[in-house]
Amino acid sequence: MDGKVVDGNLLGDANGVEPVPGRMKDSGKWQKPRFSRKALMKCCLVKWIIASTQPQDKDSSDSDLELSTVRHQPEGLDQLQAQTKFTRKELQSLYRGFKNECPSGMVDEETFKSIYSQFFPQGDATTYAHFLFNAFDIDRNGSIRFEDFVIGLSVLLRGSVTEKLNWAFNLYDINKDGYITKEEMLAIMKSIYDMMGRYTYPCVRDEAPSEHVDKFFQKMDKNRDGVVTIEEFIETCQKDENIMNSMQLFENVI
Repeated sequence: MDGKVVDGNLLGDANGVEPVPGRMKDSGKWQKPRFSRKALMKCCLVKWIIASTQPQDKDSSDSDLELSTVRHQPEGLDQLQAQTKFTRKELQSLYRGFKNECPSGMVDEETFKSIYSQFFPQGDATTYAHFLFNAFDIDRNGSIRFEDFVIGLSVLLRGSVTEKLNWAFNLYDINKDGYITKEEMLAIMKSIYDMMGRYTYPCVRDEAPSEHVDKFFQKMDKNRDGVVTIEEFIETCQKDENIMNSMQLFENVI
């Protein structure tokens, strides 16, 4: 599986639009940095896996995801293909890389931190990697199975708008109580800015995350009860293009 195939099939933007570089709006207000597809965080997890893929014979016994050497055996390829929007070949390549990096068949939080520190060396990715890991760790047991990993990637890379917003809500809902507080939203937003570091263009001011969260939260918290529900979150994002674009900042770092 060569790089061109990976970029086109696994890493391609859902709507085929290449993000434009970050810039100042005519009004002089800060506009969130945009990155090329190759810099997107959603690339990071896939590139981490693909980089570990070793050339193997097409008839390799790995192709059916049947390995006797790993502690955790993934579900059948057919079942994963039905649960995701990846092709059989894509799943084979993803699993081969996953197995090379995580022979136990599971990935832990420290691995996530290592991945993001490599892809974002100019900032501190520790906190964001922690939040992202928790979003993938469906069972809350401190490790992520290949199935959960690839199902999450499928949503982020090829899911519908509603599916992506549901995933984003889960990311922002840090304590997983079904609501997002302003503090939770700010924690996620700050962790993203910390990870991107001080070398983004345009430069990010220290107060920028707080200003954005104040504005977004006020629009989302329709009934002013101090928390945002999944319904409020999805409705607001779908109706407000500016918020939708800004909430997708997390997509730029997956």
